Amino acid sequence: MRRNSALNDGTADASEVTPTGEPPSSVAEGVARRSAVAEEQEFLDVATARRDRLADHLQAELSSDALDALERARQRMLRQQYEELRRAREGLVFGRLDGLDGTVRHIGRVGLRSDGEDSEPLLVDWRAPAARPFYTATAVDPQGQARRRHIRTTGSAVVGVDDEPLDGTITAELVGEGALLAALDQRRTGRMSTAIATLQREQDDIIRAEATGPLIVQGGPGTGKTVVALHRVAYLLFAHPAMADQAVLVLGPSPRFLQYIAQVLPALGETAVVSATCDTLLPGIRVGRDESRLLAEIKGRALWQPALENYVTSLLPRPRELKLRWEGEFYVITAATVAQALASAVQGRPYHRARTAFAEQLHHILADAVAEQREALMDEMEEGFEDILARVDRGMQHDHHVGVRSTGSDVDGLLSEEEVENLRYRIAENATIARFIEAWWPTLDAETLLRDLLTDRTLLARFAPQLSTEEITAVSAEPAPWASSDIPLLDALADLLGEVEAPQPQGEFVADHARRQRDWVYGHVVIDEAQELSEMQWHMVLRRCPSRSITAVGDIDQAEAAHRHTTWAQAVQAVFGDRWTAAELTICYRTPREVMDLTEPVLNKAGSHNTPPRAVRSSGIPPWAVTITPAELAGAATRAVRQLQQRWHGGTVGVIAPADRIAALLAVLSDVPVLTATESKGLEWDATLLIDPQGIATEPRGWNGLYVALTRCTQELGQLVLT
Repeated sequence: MRRNSALNDGTADASEVTPTGEPPSSVAEGVARRSAVAEEQEFLDVATARRDRLADHLQAELSSDALDALERARQRMLRQQYEELRRAREGLVFGRLDGLDGTVRHIGRVGLRSDGEDSEPLLVDWRAPAARPFYTATAVDPQGQARRRHIRTTGSAVVGVDDEPLDGTITAELVGEGALLAALDQRRTGRMSTAIATLQREQDDIIRAEATGPLIVQGGPGTGKTVVALHRVAYLLFAHPAMADQAVLVLGPSPRFLQYIAQVLPALGETAVVSATCDTLLPGIRVGRDESRLLAEIKGRALWQPALENYVTSLLPRPRELKLRWEGEFYVITAATVAQALASAVQGRPYHRARTAFAEQLHHILADAVAEQREALMDEMEEGFEDILARVDRGMQHDHHVGVRSTGSDVDGLLSEEEVENLRYRIAENATIARFIEAWWPTLDAETLLRDLLTDRTLLARFAPQLSTEEITAVSAEPAPWASSDIPLLDALADLLGEVEAPQPQGEFVADHARRQRDWVYGHVVIDEAQELSEMQWHMVLRRCPSRSITAVGDIDQAEAAHRHTTWAQAVQAVFGDRWTAAELTICYRTPREVMDLTEPVLNKAGSHNTPPRAVRSSGIPPWAVTITPAELAGAATRAVRQLQQRWHGGTVGVIAPADRIAALLAVLSDVPVLTATESKGLEWDATLLIDPQGIATEPRGWNGLYVALTRCTQELGQLVLT
């Protein structure tokens, strides 16, 4: 075994690389710090007591029975307020702003008022406009503030403060650097923490940006993309309460990732949120097989959207003469009348809704035909009986004067408007007419249709002529279970067909309704790792948010999906055209400078044209590498993991390896995550053991994958290089 480079003997004193705060530089500073901690502890005690009183009051209110709809709505509102207060036990207070005018505002997880209806806020909610200077003020632009204080707490105890003067003294470029770096140096726990207190200005600008159109946020590793995306959800729900009525959809790249972030939004008090992956967006449909990257790339192309639209259009019935039977008589509806009704019914409607609209028109047409035929028969009967009918008419006029009904089929044989309307109702309820319409315009199933299309080379050539003969052959040779790239195609077909009967919402929370309904329209959609979406998956997103109120965050340089996009413009052009806004996160807070220095040559080999984010912190631990043979892998990996776990006790260690080595490593490493580069995306550990980096580089889009793998640690990176 040959050591290329290492951290001395491979060990480190964790206390030297995980500072918990700057030590006082003098006795005076120590006294001032203790005084500040005591001051904030006093405030925290007051705020906690106020929170407890409010929570107890709400809980008492919730104990009463809701008797009517208005009271039930009030109970739901109270329950949401109670849950928000209950979850705010941890990190209730985390900041303070001292204004140039002498005002003092404390910033926290929730807003609290002091006792008394007209009192000033005791605690300002972090999402409120009054809290914005806490994230955005600088010494150059103090925004009316003299000082910003970061307050660090553990449970009900204040454990540290970090003051930043904003009254004219030029400070470092970063805002709140002390609190941010202290947070970053904490041990990782495997769950994403809420980073409200350490959001930085460029992050805060994105969180509070307008939600009127697609916002695409480019950010390299460790720039806080996910934190920004999820805090944007919380902010939008706070700033736009109506958005909660429609819910917000959060799309992540994998179930593992969704578990990782699961604690963030509940901790911020939001419940009107649905989290999913693109694979789980279609209710009742599950991915049953993997497929080649070639097929995934082919079926992810935007060409399928118009192809499927034309496919469904071809299944619409063609205008022709219809012959309907009603009460023993046949009625002929001309082809011209049918064509006019068809054109009126379709008009952009999904297939099944268009059929419903056509059926309603046909019911009216048939009822009118019955009434017209009745009138024609009466006209024939009147010929030769004018004198008799004249006497009958005079008699009916006399009856009219004495209050006898003078119109209707029982008087003159003609149908009154009321009778025609009743006839239409009976036609609409008639099972024979319904069977006729179903036979002529049948109910279709999206899964059956897609299988028919994908397994029929003739149909593929007809509706997707952009595909080559080889691509058509590859697509048509698929097995039956659905793959991930089939889900957007199924979703498109389901949308084009429409629901036969719209499902009735059940349950209490809007998120429950949204999860059950494929065609739910969300108030906003947030996408993490958005660079992985295919063009057809972007169409899935747009269907769920036609208002285009979308926030997508990702790093185009970390893309590993089968599509060929290397820029955001290429990725979203098919769906958004040029109607989207770009933003960028440029500062790497997570990955230490020692590791980020390794990434530039990897990015160059990946073909990137982006500037890597700037790392703002140093762990003091140079990345190390050990060269081994394949036969030594199991033992070397076990030893390296044990050493890392000892050095980072209380934190986390992760292992990243090529896909073909995962099984062997799992056999010997049972207590740490062992993932491919793709699976590790969006995750972070205190220390990462990277195995066979060259093997990762040879995988599809391997240089992008290696870039991901290198940047998962917050403190230490070790590599086992295979010869």
